[in-house]
Amino acid sequence: MSDINLLVINPGSTSTKISIFENGKEVERKNLSHSTESLGQYKKATDQADFRQQEVETFLHEIQYDLTKLTAIACRGGSLPPIHTGAYEVNEEMLDVLLNRPIGQHASSTAAIIGYHMAKKLGIKAYIYDGNTADEIEDIVRVTGCPLVRKLSMGHILNTKAVGRMFAKQIGKKYEELNLILIHTGGGISIGLHKHGVIADILTDQDGTMSPERAGGLPSIGMAELCFSGKYTFEEVSAMVRGKGGLTAYLGTNDVREVEARIAAGDEKAQLIYDAMIYQTAKGAGALATAVNGQLDGIIVTGGIANSNMFLEKLKARISFLHPVTVIPGEYEMEALAAGITRVLTGEETARTYREADVIETYIKGVSR
Repeated sequence: MSDINLLVINPGSTSTKISIFENGKEVERKNLSHSTESLGQYKKATDQADFRQQEVETFLHEIQYDLTKLTAIACRGGSLPPIHTGAYEVNEEMLDVLLNRPIGQHASSTAAIIGYHMAKKLGIKAYIYDGNTADEIEDIVRVTGCPLVRKLSMGHILNTKAVGRMFAKQIGKKYEELNLILIHTGGGISIGLHKHGVIADILTDQDGTMSPERAGGLPSIGMAELCFSGKYTFEEVSAMVRGKGGLTAYLGTNDVREVEARIAAGDEKAQLIYDAMIYQTAKGAGALATAVNGQLDGIIVTGGIANSNMFLEKLKARISFLHPVTVIPGEYEMEALAAGITRVLTGEETARTYREADVIETYIKGVSR
């Protein structure tokens, strides 16, 4: 088998992570930080693509990496309408949707744009894998109570599937054999029910717990009153619930370490808000456990906050009765992207060709639109 050399691109809100994997081994990694000032000039997330691409190419030039060695480029999936899990080849139709009809504004949408243009110059292909909007949820989960409001599968799909596979390997079983609850903790917290290799249900940062930057599920009438108060624009309300919600809204910071320091210093408000976040996270895990009648093979906590002993002790105290909790801190998105596209290139998996018309139907069959 010939060499498989991959450039992996994973943009976040204020940074762009890049890695180079050669035959499964990571040989370079860089977290390119972007100042608020440099990004603030762009109205939409995808407007940042050229700027971020230049930063990526500058770094690759600095380390004198021979781009002609690359076999393919692996990109984080962005704000596409609901798609399948696994790999998609990036094409112009995907770029058109990300640029003109995304379902949200997230920096990850720039990955496919950057990857496509770089790959085209090199005569290779770019792919996304386990995109942010990959949708495997069951029809019963799609019933929201209002036919006009959709339940979307959005969350840390890439990382939690990777961690689910890691956990399965640790216990000597296949990911597809297990019922797992995966709790990803970061700026947003998503809680997914991984049922025999499929994310059958997920509590996203829109309908689940509050988090460092997200408001989570909100009382519906109260939210409607806020939206129609005439005091705020759609953009302002959106920022309240996603980006400036949760700990940020109550405590003015999204840094869990700062909140924990305040608690240690006797700040009762910080204690209450932090405990509320953990309480809501525990309720979410408990709710998903009922979806498999409590038949769980594991509960795994991952993401950045999984490094916090305070968070873990409080969360475990509430949910360990469901199943012992395993902690796999951090995130493994770069490794997951590289592994997924390697499986495509070796023929173990087949990449889909993106077609906008193939979007997964997120309304239930027979329910009026």
